Amino acid sequence: MTRIDTVVLGAGHAGLAVSKLLCRAGREHVVLERGRVGERWRSERWDSLHLLSPNWMTRLPGWRSQAAPDAYSSAGEVVRLLDRYAASFDAPVVESANVEEVSLAPRMSGYLVVTDRGTWRARQIVAATGPHGTPALPGVVTAGVPGPVEVITSQRYRNPAQLPAGGVLVVGSSASGVQIADELARAGRSVLLSCGRHQRMPRRYRGMDIFWWLEKTGRLARTIDQMPDAAAARREPSVQLSGRDGETLDLPALQDIGVRLAGRLDRLAGGTAWFRDDLGDTMTAADRRMHRFLDTIDRLVADTGRCDQVPPPVRPRSIEPPPTPARLNLRAERIGTILLATGFRPHHPWLRLPVTAADGSIAQYRGVTAAPGLYVVGQRFQHRRDSAFIDGARHDAEAVVSHLLGSTTWEQAT
Repeated sequence: MTRIDTVVLGAGHAGLAVSKLLCRAGREHVVLERGRVGERWRSERWDSLHLLSPNWMTRLPGWRSQAAPDAYSSAGEVVRLLDRYAASFDAPVVESANVEEVSLAPRMSGYLVVTDRGTWRARQIVAATGPHGTPALPGVVTAGVPGPVEVITSQRYRNPAQLPAGGVLVVGSSASGVQIADELARAGRSVLLSCGRHQRMPRRYRGMDIFWWLEKTGRLARTIDQMPDAAAARREPSVQLSGRDGETLDLPALQDIGVRLAGRLDRLAGGTAWFRDDLGDTMTAADRRMHRFLDTIDRLVADTGRCDQVPPPVRPRSIEPPPTPARLNLRAERIGTILLATGFRPHHPWLRLPVTAADGSIAQYRGVTAAPGLYVVGQRFQHRRDSAFIDGARHDAEAVVSHLLGSTTWEQAT
């Protein structure tokens, strides 16, 4: 057993941000990673994935991306960036250490972290395992799928060639769903996209990337305390964007390349998929939210007197909701794959402490949990709206490390 002051769980961007701040403060710690640095970017992303945010937003404590500021890094480039970041301060990462259990140490003197590479006894733990626990699988897909049809999650998807022959039913119309549907359609696949609630935004507006406006208007800095419904804010779907080519990617753009649209998947039985008749309402609601934000941008431009210095407003086009199928016979439509891009749910099977909320997430406020010395970083809307982004995790890391450093050291405690 190794005795140490602080254990950080996860060597993604959030865990490395915490490690950098702990190194800067001279605090003894170790970073345990189940795979390699940035493992999720290595093994749980599809081949063509790029960041949704431009490179100028890739900022970590004491570090920022040196790539072209207005470009969007690929998954491979993110891995290389995280490798360089870890090496820049000699982060004490132990790779291939799969965490099996986190529990109270005997006599409640700190915590035990049990891994397949040994056990650590620590006074403090920072869980930086990210917001993506395990895929959220709709109950309607657990039955009623005929044998020849393969069901795959976005976490396991890599490229069109990986999928069996035939058409693809993509379920989920947030960022992952629309990007994968776009890639499959461009590869010549017949694609039907089942659409739920989504956030629509143009890639650029009035000459600037939409993330520039999200930051400029203060949207990314909004805190959970400012939201009327914290639970709903944390369930907010990701924005329909793509960083692959810098173009706007939304339902009208997908329809232009032949993707068929349907309402929310309601049920599957006997090889038939039924869809709700709600696509029109879903699209109207998404357009309304988008235009409200674009109105905010226009008011900001007007208030600053810069109307003559920026391009005029050009709004994304809207389309009439197309005729949508009420049901679909998978065999008759030659559907070979159902691809689920339905998000993720919290998953902490190793956590043996009573700190989880009803939805399975770690209950916290600004990263501090009810268990003394147990912290969390990198959750969705942990405190700010951008908490789960590479750029936003630095704020939560600073808050957590500040709180952590304010407590006694291991030697003082024992």
